[in-house]
Amino acid sequence: MITDAFVNALRAFIALHGNVRQLQSDHGTNFVGARLLWMTVFSPAGCKAKPDSCRQWTQPQIPGLFMNGDFVIGGVFSIHYYIRLEQNTYTRLPPQPQCSGSMDFRELRIARAMEFAIHEINNRTDLLPGITLGYQIHDSCESVAMAIKFALQFANGLDLVFNYTNFCSRYAAPTVPAFVGDSVTTPSISMARTLGLFGIPQVSHFATCACLSDKREFPTFFRTIPSDAHQAVALARMVKYFGWTWIGAVRSDTEYGNYGMAAFLKAAQEEGICVEYSEFYYRTQPRKKLERVANVIRRSSARVIVAFVHSSDLQFLLDDLTQEPPTSLLWIGTSWIINPEFLRFNICAGALGFGVPRSVIPGFREFLLDLSPAQALKSPLLAEFWESSFSCSLKGRTGSSEFLRDCDGSEDIRALQNPYTDTSQLRISNLAYKATYAIAHALHSVICNETHCDKSIKFSPWQIRDELKRVNFTTKNGYQVSFDSNGDPVAVYELINWQFQKDGTLNMVTVGDYDASKLRGQEFRMSSAIRWVGGQTEMTVSVCSESCPPGTRKAVQKGRPVCCYDCVPCAEGEISNKTDSLDCVHCPNEFWPNSKQDSCLPKPVEFLSWDDTLAIILTGFSITGAFMAVCIAVVFYKHRASPIVRANNSELSFLLLFSLTLCFLCSLTFIGRPSEWSCMLRHTAFGITFVLCISCVLGKTIVVLMAFRATLPGSNVMKWFGPPQQRLSVLSFTLIQVIICLVWLKISPPFPFKNLKHYKEQIILECDLGSAIGFWAVLGYIGFLALLCFILAFLARKLPDKFNEAKFITFSMLIFCAVWITFIPAYVSSPGKFTVAVEIFAILASSFGLIVCIFAPKCFIIVFRPEQNTKKHLMSKVPSKAF
Repeated sequence: MITDAFVNALRAFIALHGNVRQLQSDHGTNFVGARLLWMTVFSPAGCKAKPDSCRQWTQPQIPGLFMNGDFVIGGVFSIHYYIRLEQNTYTRLPPQPQCSGSMDFRELRIARAMEFAIHEINNRTDLLPGITLGYQIHDSCESVAMAIKFALQFANGLDLVFNYTNFCSRYAAPTVPAFVGDSVTTPSISMARTLGLFGIPQVSHFATCACLSDKREFPTFFRTIPSDAHQAVALARMVKYFGWTWIGAVRSDTEYGNYGMAAFLKAAQEEGICVEYSEFYYRTQPRKKLERVANVIRRSSARVIVAFVHSSDLQFLLDDLTQEPPTSLLWIGTSWIINPEFLRFNICAGALGFGVPRSVIPGFREFLLDLSPAQALKSPLLAEFWESSFSCSLKGRTGSSEFLRDCDGSEDIRALQNPYTDTSQLRISNLAYKATYAIAHALHSVICNETHCDKSIKFSPWQIRDELKRVNFTTKNGYQVSFDSNGDPVAVYELINWQFQKDGTLNMVTVGDYDASKLRGQEFRMSSAIRWVGGQTEMTVSVCSESCPPGTRKAVQKGRPVCCYDCVPCAEGEISNKTDSLDCVHCPNEFWPNSKQDSCLPKPVEFLSWDDTLAIILTGFSITGAFMAVCIAVVFYKHRASPIVRANNSELSFLLLFSLTLCFLCSLTFIGRPSEWSCMLRHTAFGITFVLCISCVLGKTIVVLMAFRATLPGSNVMKWFGPPQQRLSVLSFTLIQVIICLVWLKISPPFPFKNLKHYKEQIILECDLGSAIGFWAVLGYIGFLALLCFILAFLARKLPDKFNEAKFITFSMLIFCAVWITFIPAYVSSPGKFTVAVEIFAILASSFGLIVCIFAPKCFIIVFRPEQNTKKHLMSKVPSKAF
């Protein structure tokens, strides 16, 4: 025997967690056992014993809108917010639950949109010709219990279906082939689970939970409003579009709020948006819970709040926040954004959100206003509307307040200004209108052929469901209606902005749109300017940390969300060229960051160019040295017959002057942009000309030594070192250097090279030595000859001669060696173009040392002391002192 406790528990379980797939047949028929279970659970315990009581239970007088017809379409709307339950004494039949609280006039208008659509369909000849549609429209008052009650009523009918003597003998067809509703997600889920047992299609106009798209769990559910899955993505992309990365979130503690917020948070995470807090509440929860949520909002640093809240819940939150309004808070809304009831809350000025497109239903306003007191008395809902709107009591209506005046007939419904009569933005009303038409088209496809409709045709609700999947039509007011494989329409939204009007009131203004059918990045489009919090034109900013400018990167603060970070300048050699860069990137090798470190610029190329001041100075010294050598050659040539010129081996002197001229000029090859030919020329020309120069000096030194050796008795040394031998020695010494240079150029010649290592911020364009051994072999050979020359000259320094040339050669070689010994560390350590300058300086210094020490004294005597330029003077013996 089924106890009352078991019945109550099973009733609650099925209402909240019923699985329609387990009670659904494969062929679209209904299990008799399932129907028995439902009737057992939802019927009083004494129903079997007292059939009359059962009939009283199953046929209550329910407030609603009713009209008979050949086929009756059901409708469930949340016209009230509360349900009134009385204590069950278990000694009598439990009283039927009733809706209570204030009436939602907007929801009543939406319900009457269904009623209007059915009247419009009945007057058409192209849709269901000869068929009259009726309707049963009920108020679920957002209650799961009431919603399931009407679901069972749609499935079982108002007639008694529980027959004690023969309850399994026949199957009673459902009262309705399909129904519209509910307006709220949670009751819609319960109804979908319940009526899925019987295959009755449900077309909701306002249940947006993405969970309802699961056809395995809700095979008979359809809707004309887009799923929250699309709205959640659209909201996340809109938040990202305006640069808000630090937001708050609040939701209703229902399937609508929980599923919707979960989808939004997932999309927001993909867009890099951080949530400071995520709070939830339900209107029936203790007020302390509501106050705690309101205080969290007030204390938060996020200036943008996304509210996945049902209208009935949001009203309580806004009432509490109005008492102590938070500063500069921008609301991002969902379904409530198109509810004009909330426009009275100025703290929501600037609110943004997506709503279904507004529409026009021709003739609907006249239908709404075509209501008289007599007509209102026919329906408890319309009667309650009339009395609430005019604050009067209709004559003959039971249950009216005794404190209200009697309605005297002076009431003018056309003068009303409330959501019922406001048809300026028909959004949800149009969705209910389209849902009704979708059912009518599906029914037409089942019972009608090309010529006529047969009202006697027997069909199952599954046939209606299958036809709903295929409907594709345009309503009378021009809106396309179709469903995808999940029973959802194409997601198209308007971006709504709450803006202050000139009279100081808030109004909904469309500022953009969103079409989920378009490609990524093209769904969102702005059409007009947005007014932000408080009517300001300056956009609201809501970030945990200010954006990191280019040239910096984000460094996440320890223990905080990724949207809270510090801006760290990029390291040396790195850049970030966009805002909020996560990492800095290295510039390519030949590029370097600018001062702001937001772009890479080509590194300046450094070399000793001709227009460089240092190059100009060195060029001047080089030309001066060459000019001096030429001038001395001219002087020597003019006085070639003079004793001082002849005594100093004029042939070697002229060759030495020629080589010195080349030494001065070869320094010019080191100036300018290095090229393949200039790199090979500068080192080889330098090596060969200097060896030629040192060879001449060495020849002169040997001649001096041999000349004094030849004065000894019996000495014939000079015959072995005459002019031919002198030429041959100079040629031989020079030829060795030429061979070294040729081998160097053949194996690994010098080449232009971009030195990127010495300076990070610039490129040094220099001549790479190619083979370092070749370079140091050339330099070493010059050093060897210079050292040999220095030693020989040093040995001849004490020779007794009036004009001892060996002494000057010694000084010149001393300078030469000192310059080149100093050159080595200076060359190695000098950066960039100064490396070349050091090499040029060494060439010029050593060349000037040679020309000054060897030729300057002779020129001085020739030009300024001609009396000493005599053979007698040169041949006079004077003791030579050591230096």
